[in-house]
Amino acid sequence: MTDTPPPRTWQAIRAEVLARIRHRRWPPGTMIPNEADLALEFGCARATVNRALRDLAESGVLDRRRKAGTRVAEAPVRRAVLSIPLIRDEVAALGQPYGYALLSRALESPPAPVHASLALPPDTDALHIRALHLAGGTPFALEDRWINPAAAPGALEADMTTLSANEWLVRHAPFTEGRLSFSAIAADAATAAQLGCAPGTALFRLDRSTLDGTRPVTVAQISYRPGYRLDMVI
Repeated sequence: MTDTPPPRTWQAIRAEVLARIRHRRWPPGTMIPNEADLALEFGCARATVNRALRDLAESGVLDRRRKAGTRVAEAPVRRAVLSIPLIRDEVAALGQPYGYALLSRALESPPAPVHASLALPPDTDALHIRALHLAGGTPFALEDRWINPAAAPGALEADMTTLSANEWLVRHAPFTEGRLSFSAIAADAATAAQLGCAPGTALFRLDRSTLDGTRPVTVAQISYRPGYRLDMVI
């Protein structure tokens, strides 16, 4: 027990739980008191405790399992904080003028993997956009994107000849979660021609999808020119 009751906010409860873990009152692997007992100790609603513990679990500090209780993680996971700015901002950060060219735009039937990723009904088309982003007049990134029109109202009517789909979606189709994967690919002939490199050149590719709740909004593959660098903080 603490000498004085902690404030009745989930942030204060989170801080108190974290302090107990750091000071080894609750060592790694220890089962901590249940939410009802903690709510009684802290003089707050159980929902407030739940919010604090959920945040710590999402941070990798706690291991929460349904019907098995909550333990202090044996090996706390460090979460990487990844900032993915607009491509325009990435180029600006390099001190170069940004350029954009819409290569193609069509409402068409997506390939099976994309159709499944967007959770589209059978025989439903999606908006397919291919665009080239430039830095100082030089190809910077090739964007191949599919958008679910039902999850992004206005996308079919939007003018994306000067405003990229990347920027339009950020402004008009907010998402609740996203999924990312990174890979190195060998540039095929078409990609190499667009990015101004030789076929077979190793490129960095970002595959990204976003969801609004449980409804997929978009899936995109962005291939960057040779020498691209991605920074993260852990």
